[in-house]
Amino acid sequence: MQIELKTGETYRGQLVETEDNWNCQMTDITHVGRDGKESRMEHVYIRGSKVRMVIVPDMLKHAPMFKRIDPKFNPKPAGKK
Repeated sequence: MQIELKTGETYRGQLVETEDNWNCQMTDITHVGRDGKESRMEHVYIRGSKVRMVIVPDMLKHAPMFKRIDPKFNPKPAGKK
């Protein structure tokens, strides 16, 4: 999983836990700073208000949890426009 912060930094690693407000814990991290410098970290906790975007692996593309929130899988009841 990869997380990009509003500052332009990216964190790529294994997601351990996430909360409703997008606070995330990750392990085995490769951190890329704004200057492009890479560093390795064992564990990070990222505050959700700092997250710009989250990139999930392609294998999760068809995961049921994403189909629940996709409007094309949520048909409108008959009679409503």
